[in-house]
Amino acid sequence: MSAPRPPFPPFTRETAAQKVRAAEDGWNSRDAARVALAYTEDSVWRNRAEFVRGRGEIEAFLNRKWARELEYRLIKELWAFDGDRIAVRFAYEYHDDSGNWFRAHGNENWAFDPNGLMRARHASINDQPIREEDRLFRWDRAGPRPADHPGLSDLGL
Repeated sequence: MSAPRPPFPPFTRETAAQKVRAAEDGWNSRDAARVALAYTEDSVWRNRAEFVRGRGEIEAFLNRKWARELEYRLIKELWAFDGDRIAVRFAYEYHDDSGNWFRAHGNENWAFDPNGLMRARHASINDQPIREEDRLFRWDRAGPRPADHPGLSDLGL
């Protein structure tokens, strides 16, 4: 049995925003095992052109992702919500093992079970090469974005 993950649907603007920030903080931890616990045992993902099913595949996917997307920093923003569904837009920055920097822009559509676990995630993502000096997501280490760091809209993204 999976531990419930508040807030629970149906979402309000406030609880949807809390869910988005919790997801952002989790992904910024880069702890694949911990992040996978936010999804149902049989969660279904589409991430770009890759299809993932279940926590085991989610954890493996995230480990592969963070092994190649180095110094990963993510910001998510609530786009819309209704009942048990949330839509977000996001951007993240990372570099590859050759030192090339990228900013990825995307949208996600999420659906949750009654216990607040995500049962479906559909992500569309595009990568943009950037120069290191053009990075905008600058905080010291893996982990949550500091409370005083601007969000996507504040950064003009």
